[in-house]
Amino acid sequence: MTSAPEESSPGATSLTRVFPRAALGHFPTPLEPAARLSAARGLSSPIVIKRDDCSGLAFGGNKVRQLEYYMGDAEACGATMVLITGAVQSNYVRTAAACAARMGMRCVVQLEDRVAGKGALYHSSGNVLLDHLLGAEVIHYPHGEDESGADANLEARAQAARAAGEVPYVIHLSEQPRPLGALGYVSAAEEIAAQLEHDQSAVRTIVVASGSAVTHAGLLVGLRAIGWDAVDVVGACVRRDATQQAARVLRVARTVEAMLCCGEVVQVADVIVDDEALGEGYGTLNPMTAAAIRDGARLEGLILDPVYTGKSFACALKWAGQKAERPGSTVFWHTGGSPAIFAYGDTLLEALE
Repeated sequence: MTSAPEESSPGATSLTRVFPRAALGHFPTPLEPAARLSAARGLSSPIVIKRDDCSGLAFGGNKVRQLEYYMGDAEACGATMVLITGAVQSNYVRTAAACAARMGMRCVVQLEDRVAGKGALYHSSGNVLLDHLLGAEVIHYPHGEDESGADANLEARAQAARAAGEVPYVIHLSEQPRPLGALGYVSAAEEIAAQLEHDQSAVRTIVVASGSAVTHAGLLVGLRAIGWDAVDVVGACVRRDATQQAARVLRVARTVEAMLCCGEVVQVADVIVDDEALGEGYGTLNPMTAAAIRDGARLEGLILDPVYTGKSFACALKWAGQKAERPGSTVFWHTGGSPAIFAYGDTLLEALE
């Protein structure tokens, strides 16, 4: 299944072709104008949606692009099992479980308790249900803001598996030497450039959810590496405030640049983050996000979640509504995550009422 690290690899790009990649997703994903919503909101810059929710494999989403490179590396290492950690309603661990099932590997998913006060629905529906359906072994980590501790717990499980004859592959949560998942969005930068016929003047701003910073940093490095310097990439904060997130994005971008040997193509001023829709923090719903979820659904048929895409869409609407100094659309990068809405059903219904 893995694409060999050659120029002729399916889906390979000029920037990432030397890295092994498992071809798991449906690419390119569509670019769709949101004409009704743009008109209803009276936006100064029309919204265009990059539909990575349509990337295939177990409800799709941005993690498919990321995991193509992790799973390609895992297969190249001869892995028999994959271990990954994330929040209870993590899209990442759900997609990893699907990738492992597709590639015949065992999967251990570790769920961290990041959102306080959630009931049985949150802990059994949505992505959690899919984790079990996909055959993953589900374990729990009691802390929600301890990335190094969560990774260490996975490493301990991997060591035990190694002693039992398995070949484990750990996908870390914390900033690590090789954020291979970012390569999926370096490649995505070249994909959208081709879709726009390499006319960067067609786009003014791209807005994407920014949490681990892997998607945000990969896209930013990819665009700058192909010479798209005039397009702003705005990261909508979904876990940390703007100050903390900007520093993280820059650190990850520097690591990705080193992996690609492309030099420091990202300038400090290129790192733009916006935490207005963050509200009370990760996984919490606020009025700005609820309004974006409602309008996306009722005007464009979009399914957005309270954790990532609801907040990033709210941010995209804000940026699209600002007075433009130059022409071009605002691209909302829809990173998926629709299964999580079922875990937030009671909260969402209350907000919509």
